[in-house]
Amino acid sequence: MDRFDEIGEAFLRASQNENMAPTPEAQGLPFPSYLCEEPVNPESLISLPRPDTFDLGDLSFRELAEQRRSIRRYDTEAWMTLPELAWLLWITQGIKRVSEKSGLTLRTVPSAGCRHPFETYLGVQRVEGVAPGIYHYVAHLHALEPFSLLDSALPELTEAAKKQNHVLTSAVTFMWAAVPYRTSWRYGTRAYRYMHLDAGHVCQNLYLAAEAIGHGVCAIAAFDDELANALLNLDGREKFVIYMASVGKKLPQPGA
Repeated sequence: MDRFDEIGEAFLRASQNENMAPTPEAQGLPFPSYLCEEPVNPESLISLPRPDTFDLGDLSFRELAEQRRSIRRYDTEAWMTLPELAWLLWITQGIKRVSEKSGLTLRTVPSAGCRHPFETYLGVQRVEGVAPGIYHYVAHLHALEPFSLLDSALPELTEAAKKQNHVLTSAVTFMWAAVPYRTSWRYGTRAYRYMHLDAGHVCQNLYLAAEAIGHGVCAIAAFDDELANALLNLDGREKFVIYMASVGKKLPQPGA
């Protein structure tokens, strides 16, 4: 690729405020829903422990920030506990409050205009009490909804992640799917800039939260879009995978 990319430059120009078409909000189009659809089978939900019951120990923020780095090798003999997973989900997309007036959600991460355009999916391999497979995090219920427990689900996830070994050996792989209309209703085309910034906020919280419990994270932007969307039955337009991250227990250090 040349140093100058015409497609990238065209997007930047199109998403400049002065060049955008009227937003859906300005056109009076329907207000989006900021919560996912209610589970089809509520009996299948796995309730998650409340985050305020989880003991984080005594690490300071400075220690977490200084120790944080991408980890691509995990202890494949170690299992994540359900309280640990609940903590990671809460700190990345947990809902603190839902506005009765607007339906906007106040969460544990910043988001442009408080729009929070993401839904979290998980590729679970080693979590105590949770069968391997693909799950959806129902944030407003703080619960897991089984999405696919087929034997083919996790191999398909690894394939979608371009066969990266840290996905194959992780305890859990996070997948964030973007719902653009949640943000574009207010911001139009510029929302596509904001969503990628928002994804960075979410993943940084995952890095720091995982560091606090002795786990490592490796963010993943190199994935096959079509395979990732197909895995989650997403159309790639109104909803699509925007980011991933593998998580697993750090390997024991020599002499530790």
